[in-house]
Amino acid sequence: MAKQQQVLPGDKIGWVSMFREVAYGIVPNRRYADGAVTLVMGVYESCRALGVDFRSVELTDWLMFQQSGLEYPAKSITLRRGYEFHITTIKYDGSIGRVVVKPTVSEGYRELIDAIYRERIKYMGRVVIGDYGVRNNQLWVHGEVQVTVPLDVYYEHMARHRRNAGKLIGGVDVNTDRINLAIVDEEGGLRDYKTFWFSEVTTRGFPK
Repeated sequence: MAKQQQVLPGDKIGWVSMFREVAYGIVPNRRYADGAVTLVMGVYESCRALGVDFRSVELTDWLMFQQSGLEYPAKSITLRRGYEFHITTIKYDGSIGRVVVKPTVSEGYRELIDAIYRERIKYMGRVVIGDYGVRNNQLWVHGEVQVTVPLDVYYEHMARHRRNAGKLIGGVDVNTDRINLAIVDEEGGLRDYKTFWFSEVTTRGFPK
């Protein structure tokens, strides 16, 4: 629907105001509906920054749903003790339920997850479905639970406070459709760079 508009809003409030009703008609959950609108807005903004025609962008066969902003506790994707997530689900008939997911959390991220729960840090949950199927008459789903926190919180609990004894410095630029990595020397000269594209986002006529 966004592709059909001649003029699109310039901020998140405008996007949500224009598309919330349509999104809610498909996913009757305000947080998920607003999250879907925010996701499309991010794709649009990336297209503008890259000089790509937004109307030429297509999404491959994948599924992701997220909340629209930071909150504690997050209502639709709720973190509980023991690294559990209680996730709101919506069936085709519109009925709403909750499922409990206990993803594998690496040791390096447990400190951050513990801090969210202990310090009541606002966060935004996101679920990415990578694959699904039926085995022995039981539906199975494979995916990820992702959590977004304020950047200063991430630095506080995840940064490795070590002196940089080397001569090179790395930088990361995260976008909706790609991650850019760059390495510079002490004088600011570019030594190397690499772009990693997210396979879920494609666009006709734009090389990766």
